[in-house]
Amino acid sequence: MNIALIAHDSKKELMVQFCIAYCGILSRHALCATGTTGKLVAEATGLDIQRFLSGSQGGDQQIAARIGYNEIDLLLFFRDPLSPKPHEPNEMNMLRLCDVHNIPVATNVATGEVLVRALDRGDFDWRNIVNPKSR
Repeated sequence: MNIALIAHDSKKELMVQFCIAYCGILSRHALCATGTTGKLVAEATGLDIQRFLSGSQGGDQQIAARIGYNEIDLLLFFRDPLSPKPHEPNEMNMLRLCDVHNIPVATNVATGEVLVRALDRGDFDWRNIVNPKSR
């Protein structure tokens, strides 16, 4: 599966720790990330991660485009809900695209754990039943 990783500045360390904890599962999938998040996770875990621009420079839009083309199967987007972001409309558009294309999204570590464990069990086969032409 193709998994995208994004984390707001205040959640980057949490994303790194999450990826360290689930490195064994994540290593069996294709990963991409916004620039800084991808760099930090790759340095801490040794995972191979395709890196896009930093989120504030358009990396979140690059990932949103991949979602729009059905090239992302799972989004781990650890958000800071308490700090306003200047590019928040882009983030809302990305989340909307996930809803349109039936992409599972985790916006916090608790949901991330549920999705990654489901991924490990093979619980994402339902996507081929719901939308077989998208894969």
